[in-house]
Amino acid sequence: MTRVHDGPVRVGLLGFGTVGSALADLLAARPDLELGPVAVRDLDKPRRLADPQRHLTTDPQAVIDGADVVVEVMGGVDVATDAMLAALAQDRPVVTANKAALAERWEAFLPALHAGRIHFEAAVMAGTPAVLPVAGPLRGSAPTELHAILNGTCTFVLQRLEEGVGYDAAVREAQDLGYAEADPTLDVGGIDAAHKLAILARLAVDPDLGWDRVRAATRGIDALTPAVVQEAMEDGGKVQLVGSLVHEDGAWAARVRPVYLPAGHPLEGRAGAALLYRGVGGEVLLTGPGAGGTETAAAVLGDVLAAAAGRPGPAPLAAPAPAPRAARLDDLGEIDPA
Repeated sequence: MTRVHDGPVRVGLLGFGTVGSALADLLAARPDLELGPVAVRDLDKPRRLADPQRHLTTDPQAVIDGADVVVEVMGGVDVATDAMLAALAQDRPVVTANKAALAERWEAFLPALHAGRIHFEAAVMAGTPAVLPVAGPLRGSAPTELHAILNGTCTFVLQRLEEGVGYDAAVREAQDLGYAEADPTLDVGGIDAAHKLAILARLAVDPDLGWDRVRAATRGIDALTPAVVQEAMEDGGKVQLVGSLVHEDGAWAARVRPVYLPAGHPLEGRAGAALLYRGVGGEVLLTGPGAGGTETAAAVLGDVLAAAAGRPGPAPLAAPAPAPRAARLDDLGEIDPA
C-alpha cells in the first residue's frame, strides 16, 4: 500500500462544499501536501479557490487520474460509491466522510476495508475521534454496550423543545442557522445517526450487523413535543437522541431512538458528539465537536496524512464480539411520545 512520492502528495477532491473548501484551506498551509483536481457539478458556481480553472472539473475520473490520495466529500450514496470504487480499482487510497455510502454499501467496500485502503474517521463524529479508538485500542476491552449522541441537529431541536419552543419552529430555527437541511428528514428522523451507528456496529460488536437491521430499529424525534420533553425533565435529566449497541436475546442489536438520560448519566448535558463505551476494561467516554466544516476537514486531513504515509485504515471485525458475561443493563429510559 505504501506509495513513493517525489514531491508533495497530490490530494484530489470529489466534492467541494463546506468540508471540501475547508480542507483546501488546510492543505494550503502544508508543504507536504497539495490540492489536485477537484470534481464539482457546476463549473460556473463561485468557489473559494485561487485558481479555479487549474483545479475544477466535472469528471470524477480526472480526479482519480490526477491524485495520489482521493478524498470523497460529495455525499450521497450511489454516485459517491461508484467514484470511490473506481479510485480503489486504480490503487488509489480513499478518504471519505460519507457515512451514508459506508453504511448502506458496506459490502461493496469490504475487500478494500479488509485491506485497509479506506480511511473514514470523519464519517462518524466529525472532529471527534471515534472510529480509530473503537477499531483499535478499545477492541481489547470486550464491549458490554455502547451508547452515542451522533446528531447535532437533534440535540439543538431538543434543547429548544426544553425551552418551550414548538417542534416545527425549532426545526425552522435549526434550518435558519444552517444546522439542518431544507429537508431535515435525515436528521430528525434518526437516519443520519443510524448511518453512523451502523458503521460503529461493524467495527465494535458484529461485522454482520448491517444497515437494514439498524434502519429497522430507528426512530427519530419528529413526534416529540415540548410537553413530552419537559415532563421527562422533571427529575433533572434530559431527553436526547441516542444510538445504542447492546447484547440481547443472544445477539448484538442496534437501536436509535429518543431516550431519557437521568441526571448524572455520562451522556447527559452533552452539547456535541459523545460516545460512551462500556467494556471489561472499564468505561470510556469520547466527546467533542460532532459537526462543522473545519472540524470535519481536520479529521479528513488526519486520514489523508495516514493514507499518504501508507498506514492502513480501520478494518471491520472478523467475528462478533463475545456475549458480555455480566452486561450492565441499558440505563436509558425509552421516550414514548404518545
